[in-house]
Amino acid sequence: MKAIIASGKGGPDSLSIGEWPKPKPSSYDVLVKVEASAINRADTLQREGKYPVPEGESPILGLEMSGTIVACGDKVTKWHVGDQVCGLLGGGGHAEFAIIHEDMAMTIPTGWSMEEAAAMPEVFLTAYQSLKWICQLKKGETVLIHAGASGVGTAAIQLAKAIGAKVLVTASAEKHDICLQLGAELAIDYKKEDFQEAVKGYSKGRGVDVVVDFIAGPYLQQNINSLAIDGRMVLLAFLGGPKVDHLNLAALLMKRLQINGSTLRSRSQVYKKELTQDFKKFAWPLFESGQLKVVLDKVYNWKNIPDAHRRMEANISMGKIVLKVN
Repeated sequence: MKAIIASGKGGPDSLSIGEWPKPKPSSYDVLVKVEASAINRADTLQREGKYPVPEGESPILGLEMSGTIVACGDKVTKWHVGDQVCGLLGGGGHAEFAIIHEDMAMTIPTGWSMEEAAAMPEVFLTAYQSLKWICQLKKGETVLIHAGASGVGTAAIQLAKAIGAKVLVTASAEKHDICLQLGAELAIDYKKEDFQEAVKGYSKGRGVDVVVDFIAGPYLQQNINSLAIDGRMVLLAFLGGPKVDHLNLAALLMKRLQINGSTLRSRSQVYKKELTQDFKKFAWPLFESGQLKVVLDKVYNWKNIPDAHRRMEANISMGKIVLKVN
């Protein structure tokens, strides 16, 4: 089969379409003819040699896909050849064919395109895991979501609103409109504003109950200061670097704070299957009603994969960058 191959630890131009062995489904897997996949930060980091592939996962880029089932393992009972599905992968989405466990595959919501379906699994499952499973966000609470216009950010805004929470985001000024349209009550321009002061003003000094962060080092002290009593934070990436020069942890005890780090790709298959099933129960009625939706930034033919990576690394995208596989 054809797949996107990384020639080594390099830039976007190190990516090209080449030949790769076609995967074979095991007893509980389905084989999917991929029609669309999507770009995630993990793909750019893996391309640079900064994100080791978890043991047992495909080294091909691509953590999500949509397409049509063309073969089923001998013990598969939930799907049939011809069914259209989407799902989260540990790797292998940027290829003509991908395998996925039957419990990880998800029905494509009514009326969605393949591009929309491919853009949903990774960001929505990451956001759902962060808000519901890790931080246990509740109705009436307030959440601060950094990188609000990113793929995970746009998903997290909508999920938090569906839970019944109030949403604050940080984003550059040109991305505020999309965040507000999705349900954010306050958009903070991180380039010109001190988000800690903005949170303090909005909450009248109380702080927020939950913080979803991708920046790490440069934001850690401000995040701690912005959390309310019994506040929870989840750290999902190190876009600003993993180190902190000066840190005062007094508030950690005084406010009984919880700080969590999380990834999804390296989780066990049992964990990811349980997360997928729980997410489906919560989200599918909301996808079908239109209350939840994916935000597509731009769709590229997969032959133009270098351009897609360049767009992500330029930090100009809003929502998901998708590849059409053909």
